[in-house]
Amino acid sequence: MSVSGPAPAPGHAPTPVKAAVAAFLGSMVEYYDFFIYGVMATLVLNKVFFTDTDPATGTLLALATFGVAYVARPVGAFFLGHYGDKIGRKKVMVFCLLLMGISTFLIGVLPDYNTIGLWAPALLVFLRLCQGLSAAGEQSGASSLTIEHAPLGRRAFFASWTLNGTQAGLILANLVFIPFATLPPEHLYTWGWRVPFLFSAVLVVIAFVVRRTLDDAPVFTDLEEEHQVEDMPIKALFRDQWRDIIRVVGCTSIGVVSSVTATFGVAYASKPEYGHANLVSSSTMLWVVIGANIGALIVQPLVAMLSDRIGRKPVLITAAVGSALSSFFYLSTLTSGNGWLIFLGQFTLTSLFYSCYNAIWPSFYPEQFAAKVRYSGVAVSTQLGVVLTGFAPSIAAAIVLKGEMGWLPIAIFVCIAATMTVVAVLFSRETYNVPLEDLGKKNPRRMDVKAIHAERVKETV
Repeated sequence: MSVSGPAPAPGHAPTPVKAAVAAFLGSMVEYYDFFIYGVMATLVLNKVFFTDTDPATGTLLALATFGVAYVARPVGAFFLGHYGDKIGRKKVMVFCLLLMGISTFLIGVLPDYNTIGLWAPALLVFLRLCQGLSAAGEQSGASSLTIEHAPLGRRAFFASWTLNGTQAGLILANLVFIPFATLPPEHLYTWGWRVPFLFSAVLVVIAFVVRRTLDDAPVFTDLEEEHQVEDMPIKALFRDQWRDIIRVVGCTSIGVVSSVTATFGVAYASKPEYGHANLVSSSTMLWVVIGANIGALIVQPLVAMLSDRIGRKPVLITAAVGSALSSFFYLSTLTSGNGWLIFLGQFTLTSLFYSCYNAIWPSFYPEQFAAKVRYSGVAVSTQLGVVLTGFAPSIAAAIVLKGEMGWLPIAIFVCIAATMTVVAVLFSRETYNVPLEDLGKKNPRRMDVKAIHAERVKETV
């Protein structure tokens, strides 16, 4: 086993730190926009856009609009994945950023149901579809671009900043909303809910400036210069790597954990219509989510570094099994009325287990595919898989029972989804020690990663 791979072509030097920063900021903006909608869907939008329904039905309809974006994501994945492998990662990622920013801003100025009637929810669904199209290409492009800039033995660490950006976006979305959640209803339901959506314009400008200065991946530039870019990347993907698509689709089932806990969990613990007596305030639940995700920000890079040394699969399987088991504990705390106990449950599930999975998949999924079809492969497989994730809050709202144990069917649902992920990971390839140019091959070379790390330590001494 050799210690180092081929050097990059002259003029094509990778910039892993810059790629990680761009991935972090872009994902933060994209998922601030995406998560602010999730928070609003459970607490506000049912009252603004579905005023003719009873509270429980209004919440269910608002959660369904949250899931609509996930229906658009597979469509966006085919389109954006194709162009990401055809014209470059960077151009598509800039487009995704602008589409998300414009859609979110327009939601913030959208007239409500009392002003334009049924046009209000119809336009809301359309803008939510646009958000879904954008999200379909963001993480796929950011994670692919980052591992293509990163050196062997550090790909998981640099790629983990893509999901750290996602966590930062979730934290920021909740922090921004908390002051508005305390407004009197006459202010919250008229102008208060709009401000967090409008605020996203500031974040988009910052991320756009950073992303515009990033060079495209050296491996893609080499493909262009050697005239090896596929004319139809999607066709090549399904022809050569359809088994990898199936495996990654199965892996994405773990996303149910996040959409249930961060979206439905807030409403379940704070709203009386679910039939348990020990309610906590929505602001308390938002602080719980923030605290747990701050923990995830710390855990994810550390776990990614571990994965760069011992492999992807052991960490992923441990994370999925832990998420399945701890979901029972977390969901049981939601009917306790004890904010600190709920935080402990959320911290155990999100910070200690689910964040470990989030730390690794931004490197693991792109590493399953060859460079010619990498953007398409990650985009298509992840977005086909996350349709279940998008409708998980609606499924949870539909299967929840009344009373103190009403959470049990939801915990079983989460456990089944996590188990599907475990099976898919077991059948996937280990990739932490495969050089970039061999990724996606049936019989790739294996490098001595420990020797590579030891060599780097010597160089820094």
